[in-house]
Amino acid sequence: MKSIKAFLPIIILLLTVNSNLHATVTLPYFIADNMVLQQQAEPLIWGWTNTSNKISITTSWNKKKYTAIPDDKGKWKINIPTPVAGGPYEITITDGSSIILKNILIGEVWLCSGQSNMEMPMKGFRDQPILGSNDAIFNSSNDNIRLYTVPRSVQRLPQDTSKKQTWKPAEPEAVSNFSATAYYFGRLLQQRLNVPVGLICISYGGSPVEAFMDEKSLGGFAELAPFPSKTDLKEKLNNKYPTVLYNGMLNPFLGFTVKGCLWYQGETNYDHAKQYETLFPAFVKMLRSKSNNDSLPFYYAQIAPYDYAQYATDSAPKFNSAFLRDAQRKALAKIPNSGMVTLMDIGEEHSIHPMNKEIGGKRFAYLALAKTYKQKGFACEGPLYDSLSISGSVATIKFINADNGLTSYGKPLTGFEIAGSNKVFRPATAVIVQGKIVVTSPYVTNPVAVRYAFKDFVVGDLFNTEGFPASSFRTDNW
Repeated sequence: MKSIKAFLPIIILLLTVNSNLHATVTLPYFIADNMVLQQQAEPLIWGWTNTSNKISITTSWNKKKYTAIPDDKGKWKINIPTPVAGGPYEITITDGSSIILKNILIGEVWLCSGQSNMEMPMKGFRDQPILGSNDAIFNSSNDNIRLYTVPRSVQRLPQDTSKKQTWKPAEPEAVSNFSATAYYFGRLLQQRLNVPVGLICISYGGSPVEAFMDEKSLGGFAELAPFPSKTDLKEKLNNKYPTVLYNGMLNPFLGFTVKGCLWYQGETNYDHAKQYETLFPAFVKMLRSKSNNDSLPFYYAQIAPYDYAQYATDSAPKFNSAFLRDAQRKALAKIPNSGMVTLMDIGEEHSIHPMNKEIGGKRFAYLALAKTYKQKGFACEGPLYDSLSISGSVATIKFINADNGLTSYGKPLTGFEIAGSNKVFRPATAVIVQGKIVVTSPYVTNPVAVRYAFKDFVVGDLFNTEGFPASSFRTDNW
């Protein structure tokens, strides 16, 4: 016994040295049990370990081993090929000691991001309900839908890791606290494709798009200052600062392979519509570059009509949010492989958060199923302004995404205005004629421009025959 006690300090030292040589590998929180990996791809797995350690990963679906050497900071990366959808599987990660990731599914993974209308959970916000949510939550149990919400985080410098969170299989408690728009999208996607679906939500209410962008991508937007100080730790930051949500929430996640991205944002930029015309496409370009996928499918929601005038004060002038909707409409031509969900029919005058989140989620799913998964036989987009022709006092508007024509469901069209060279818009009579809109006004005998639903709050009344609302638009650039 005495001899053992004499060697005890040496034994402890050897164990400590051995522990340091084989430090347990650490992983980002979203590389974990219950996660979904993109099928038939080579998703990146990464983490950290002692710089002297070698990393090996073994995947249970093919029993193959993949290895990597950490860099001088201990970070390692490995791309692992995935099979067709299925599971559950296990992934064993070893650096001398092992971590086993369990209950892994292979399927379709989507990033869902934006501000409060993407963040809004199925249970609703305080005093702000979501239509039909309780029944949807009650019936939500489905192990083939997995949910991950990146916690809110405002940071002045790019972070390697996000705040702690876990993957959760869909069941009532998890679904009630998850993004309603994203959940409704994922539910329909899973039903239609019959494969596992992973949804990752990175959202923060009240945030401008520049908060989700890195410093380099904002290089041409000097007017967005102030940027957060990198050294003044006493400076109090919030989610309005450029780069802070990229740093704290988006950067840690980038590299994780996703099939595509959903985006519901723009309300906080409503008073800088002209700037958004270039800022928003720059964000998408950055996201695709950081994801190493220049053709990453990107589908976004046009903000719903709402009475933003209530935000106006003596120091904050009144802005018409229709200009922001128009900037989003124009972005379709600037962002390849994209699609826009129109919500002109569900806006609420006194709530910036429309109650009908299911319709937005379904329209996102229609876009993805048609454009990304190439399913056919159904429509996925609302009518978009194509061209204006004028003959005397009559203006005629042509649309795309209306192959089977237009409808107002038997009600008069009330949202059209027409103007002459004096740039004064007057209410107009508009009728549907062979899939086009014919617009006239007794007060404008020589029209030069037409606008539709171009108000802060308005209820859209023009649809294609498949039931998708037309986007508001203007033919002028005044």
